[in-house]
Parts: sequence; structure tokens; C-alpha cells
Amino acid sequence: MGGPLSGLVVLDLTQIYNGPYCTFLMAAAGADVIKVEPPGGEHLRKRTVAAASRLPYANLNAGKRSLRLDLRQDAGRDILLRLADKADVLVENFAPGVTERLGIGAGVVRARNPRIVYASSSGYGSEGPYRDYPAMDLTVQAMSGIMSVTGFPGQPPVKAGPAVCDFMTGIHLYGAIVTALLERARTGQGGHVEVAMMDACYFSLASNLGMVHAGSSSETTRTGNRHGGLSLCPYNVYPSADGYIAIIVNNDSHWRQLLAAFGQERLAEDPRYRTNADRVRNMDEVDELVGSWTRPHTRTECFERLVRHRVPSAPVRDLGEVMLDPHLHARGMLAWSEHPEYGRLVAAASPLRFDGAVSRPERPSVALGADGASVLAEKLGLSECELATLANDKVI
Repeated sequence: MGGPLSGLVVLDLTQIYNGPYCTFLMAAAGADVIKVEPPGGEHLRKRTVAAASRLPYANLNAGKRSLRLDLRQDAGRDILLRLADKADVLVENFAPGVTERLGIGAGVVRARNPRIVYASSSGYGSEGPYRDYPAMDLTVQAMSGIMSVTGFPGQPPVKAGPAVCDFMTGIHLYGAIVTALLERARTGQGGHVEVAMMDACYFSLASNLGMVHAGSSSETTRTGNRHGGLSLCPYNVYPSADGYIAIIVNNDSHWRQLLAAFGQERLAEDPRYRTNADRVRNMDEVDELVGSWTRPHTRTECFERLVRHRVPSAPVRDLGEVMLDPHLHARGMLAWSEHPEYGRLVAAASPLRFDGAVSRPERPSVALGADGASVLAEKLGLSECELATLANDKVI
């Protein structure tokens, strides 16, 4: 298919979320992504026995070809290295040291193909005292401080609902790869790029870190639905007659617009609320006021009022509403699809658009090893007899 990465061959040895999201973005941008999986399939594929894992697997692995390959066998390792000789990118998110033990580490691969971009991702990176700690999204949320600032004051820390560390890492990994490809276009040389999950999360804590830098104790860093730095007011989730609505007042103009939306203009010159600094000093009182204005109205009524007055706000919606969202479907970000294994589902496109076009892989995710014979015949010229022998030996 076309796209800015059309013509690039990517070997995808990744699993679960962070690596597969990176390579999904590459497939959606037109790259030929060959997903190399162990004999039992990667971990997320194995989870699809539970219905809840089918949609994430289908979305993250659309547009990829599947090669089932046993890298623990010499013949399997040899096949991967021969594929890497002709590939543009290899992406892996094993724990540090695993690819070296398998004989497919960056040093080996790049010695054979200096033009390849070898991309690695792990929880804590390939160096540093945490290098060998087991890492998943939950543990990195804990170690990075994300969990410490999620939840309400005086209550236990809470994990963020979505897998924020995995997906922030996948985005950074994609950025590192395309940056290295740009360098290769200029110099002819590939490189080894790395993104650690803990590193990728740090900047998302900007407001919270600012509080600590300013002298706040760690016990005050959980702010519930308020601003992470407690420097804006109102900034919260407020009750409505049928749910909740999020409202943020980013400046004093927004405050006056909020007052107008609810017919409270008389408070515009009240010295307790006139400026953001005044409102921050009286935060509990302001939140109580705003909640009293929103509570009698539905989410939709509040939102329509606030949008008319250009106040940043949104109803708090559940995921069923989001999957059917008319805006996301109209933009092509979401679309109904018939998956050959999982049936009717909502397929997601890449958020990256090039020249205004939706980047969506045309091919759904496929069964384990579905493309093994065709990939090896195409890329390595293996005969039917050679493929049969490899299959008989359970290499493919």
C-alpha cells in the first residue's frame, strides 16, 4: 500500500502493547511489517482466548504479515538474520539481554547490515541499576510516580485507567525510528535506537513535578480531578443530573464566560474570584459554586451552554459512547469492520495523517504464521521443499 513509509521492510519481534503500537503506526504509514512470533504466538495473541483481548490484538496488529518462527533453533535464528540482512528496521521489546542470548542482538544484526535501524524498548533501558527489573505497564506506573499522583488526597494511590506507559513508549519508539531513518537517508548508515518506558513517562508528570520542585510534600501530590499543580481553578469534574462534566478555566476570560453560561455575571468582580490567583486561594468554595450550577442540568445541557460560551469542557462519557462516537467515525479514526476471526468490531486507524488522508491498514490481523511460506519464498527465495523441511522441524 502507499504511504510515506511505503517500500520499507520492518521485522516486528514485539509483543503486547508498546512495541506493537509502534509497528502498527509504521504499517498504517505504508511499511511492510512482518510480525515474527514464537511457536505459541506472542503474549497478547494468546490472551485472545478471552473475548476482551480480541479487539486490542486486532487493532494493534492490523496490516502486518505473520511469520511463526522458533528463534531457539539455529535454523530459526539463521532465517531471522537473513531476513534482517534485507530489512530496513528491526523492532524488539524483550527484556535487556534476551536478543543477545538468542544471537540476534543489535551488534550481530548491524554488523551484517549496517543500514538497518535496530529499535529496542524495555521497562528501564539497557543500562542503569534498574536494567534487569521485570517491567509491565502497572509496575512502570508505580516506579515512575504516575501512580503516586493518581487518586484523591488522603486515599491510596491508583493506577491510571489506560496503559499510559505502554502507549507513550510506543509513540516515542516510532519517533526514534523515523528519526533514525532520516539520518540514514543523509548518511547511508542505520543505528540502534532505544526507548525505556520509565524515560518516556517523565515529561507527562510536568505539573506534578512542578509542585514538588516548588516545595510541596509528596503527600499533597494526589489532587483527584483537580489540576496536577493546583494552579488553575476551576479545574475539576462536576456533577450533573445524569453524570459528570469536566470543566477547565484556563484564564480569567474563561471564568467570565463560565459565569455568563450559568447567569452568574454578578460574581465577575467579586474579589474572592476575580483572578485565577484569587480562585486558587478559594478553590473549595469555587468548586462548590460551580457544582451547584451544573448539578440541576444534564451533561448535554451543561456542555451545550458551555460550548456556546467557549468554555473548555466535556461530558464524562463511558467507553461504549466513545466507540460509537460520531466525530471519530466521521473522521475515519474509527470504522466498523468484519474481522475474519473475531467478527464485527470497531477498527481504529492511525492518529497520524499525511496530506489529510486517514492512515488505516487495509488488511486485518491474521492467524499465527499465516504468511510464513509467502514471506520466506518472497524475501529469501526458499523452495517448497525447503519450507516443508522447516515446517517438519517445527522451525516455522
